[in-house]
Amino acid sequence: MFRCILKTLKFLTLSVFILFKSFFQFIFPPCKKSFAGEIVLITGAANGIGRQIALHFAPLEATLVLWDIDEEGNRETVRLAKEKGAKQVFAYYCDCSNREEVYEQADKVRREVGDVTILVNDAGILHSTKFLDIPDDLFEKTLKVNFLAQVWTCKAFLPAMIACNRGHLVTMASAAAIWGTYRLSDYSASKFAIMGMMEAIDSELHEAGKTGIKTTIVCPFFVNTELIRGIETEHPILLPIYEPEYIARRIVDAVRKEKFYLFIPPTLHLCGLRTWVPRKIVQLLQSYLGIYRSWDKVVGRKKKD
Repeated sequence: MFRCILKTLKFLTLSVFILFKSFFQFIFPPCKKSFAGEIVLITGAANGIGRQIALHFAPLEATLVLWDIDEEGNRETVRLAKEKGAKQVFAYYCDCSNREEVYEQADKVRREVGDVTILVNDAGILHSTKFLDIPDDLFEKTLKVNFLAQVWTCKAFLPAMIACNRGHLVTMASAAAIWGTYRLSDYSASKFAIMGMMEAIDSELHEAGKTGIKTTIVCPFFVNTELIRGIETEHPILLPIYEPEYIARRIVDAVRKEKFYLFIPPTLHLCGLRTWVPRKIVQLLQSYLGIYRSWDKVVGRKKKD
């Protein structure tokens, strides 16, 4: 009993200290770390947020490794990154939904470029379809691209980070990772899985004493990319539609400041309270925000001929 009381007091003391430290760092942010010499691998780099992340890293003296299945778009990202000041940029074709290909390309990157120190998992797909209308193979594809691909890339590059106790894992989750979203059952499932996996990995690294490896989980709401072309919002103040450039800028800044969560907009933090209120109120809120109608005009990414 006495030991339990001591453990509780220790926990409370450390918790207060950490909260005070976090508050102090919020008021007086620490110096932003440099990216010089880092090897940054970005999946889904051919367009959208992935391309913009590459362009924001480009002038920061980092070596860029770009993965995508869109080779033409990836070459364009390489060109734009070099215009922005990138000294070394390497582009690879990689279908992240193919486990063997992920591991094969990871080996190739290690041989030709070196050990990845910052892994940015951005590749993803989205189909705005009701649950019963989603074909099984498409549901599986969403899980492979959005979730399992991140399992494989983390398994491929994390061991080297652990060996030197240095690195950063950046994962593109979503508001759908904290709030199951209408007509996005497969997408929400994949993003919930990402959130849980990254939190679990971070706990394992902490327990192993690998405090030099950081994690950033990014949860944006609507972003104006090809995936949700045509999306509308009835409440732009509460739920704005962001541009990829803005999201990428915030992500790079979050990595520099070693933030664990990046919720955009910050009001998404309130979604964590959803289990404290009746489900009918949550549904009423979704209706008020127009979420059910937001997807009516989405056309998504058009397939190339």
